[in-house]
Amino acid sequence: MNMSEQAMQAAMPAGLGDADLAREEAIAQRRIKQRRALVVFLRVAILVVGLGGWEVAARIGWIDPFFFSQPTLIVQQIYDWCVEGTSQGPLWTQVLVTLEETVLGFLIGGVAGVICGIVLGRNKLLSDVFSLYIQIANSIPRVVLGSIFVIAFGLGMASKVALAVVMVFFVVFANAFQGVREADRYMIANAQILGASRRQVTMSVVIPSALSWILASLHVSFGFALVGAVVGEFLGSKQGIGLLISTAQGAFNASGVFAAMIVLAVVALGADWLLTSLEKRLLKWRPAAFSNE
Repeated sequence: MNMSEQAMQAAMPAGLGDADLAREEAIAQRRIKQRRALVVFLRVAILVVGLGGWEVAARIGWIDPFFFSQPTLIVQQIYDWCVEGTSQGPLWTQVLVTLEETVLGFLIGGVAGVICGIVLGRNKLLSDVFSLYIQIANSIPRVVLGSIFVIAFGLGMASKVALAVVMVFFVVFANAFQGVREADRYMIANAQILGASRRQVTMSVVIPSALSWILASLHVSFGFALVGAVVGEFLGSKQGIGLLISTAQGAFNASGVFAAMIVLAVVALGADWLLTSLEKRLLKWRPAAFSNE
């Protein structure tokens, strides 16, 4: 019996027989399915109305397709890229280049952010010493650093990875640091009373307590890593989706810009799905969230 079934049974009135319980459960399951179907229908309806309105407005001249394109032209652009390739090479090569830069920046920035957040969260002296420098570094617009990285590391992958690392680090660091500071003081005190060392307290109490904060930051930080990689490519690169956007912009190809944005959205949604699956596996102990359905 899963958590949702247990919750439904707990909410049912006492004194019901097995037949009544089965009937109530069937009704509850049917209502859940109906609501899910309604959500899917509304999502599809909004998408159809939005794209349909965009297409109609472009065809009848309410908006200029030269500047805003239209859905059919965007789909045609993606099809041409898939079949004929882009001016920089096959579309899949551009996607893989950007994805590689994003993943490397995400992993390096995420690991560094977690380690620094935990270390500074557990050491008051280090926190007091480095807090000023971290605050100053965090106040610098990180996108501006892309130009510096392009000059320092060239047009290759290193400059894009560096910008992605910077974009990710501060997001993960802030959440890891706060998660460590929010750890249950009573649990830490009990572990110390039982003879746990500082390392054991950190590994067995503090880090599991901060895991929810860290994983929550990963959902946001991957998007920042993708932004860092694309902005770096936009500033100067040899391959990647950011270069596609820059090339389309230079040619006043609005369809190309929108098509590249759709490709980025698909990549981001796929990554978010993977991170959500990982979070569910790592946080199986966490009770399921209740919602008004």
